[in-house]
Amino acid sequence: MAEVKKENWFKRTWKRTCKYFRELRSELKKVVWPTPQQVLKNTLIVCACVLVVGVFIWLFDFVAQVGITGLINLFR
Repeated sequence: MAEVKKENWFKRTWKRTCKYFRELRSELKKVVWPTPQQVLKNTLIVCACVLVVGVFIWLFDFVAQVGITGLINLFR
């Protein structure tokens, strides 16, 4: 039986890397990029959501702190 010689590791790696970037380029051509207005709108929505969640966490923390402090003082 004839032995099939394996290609050099560097050649195989180079071919895989080139293939990856070719496929990446073709996929990026299919992307529909958002307009600057959409980016601004989405950024403002995210900032508002972060602010609302932060306020809820702060309120919960404050109520829990007051409750625990009250219980400690009650049994002291």
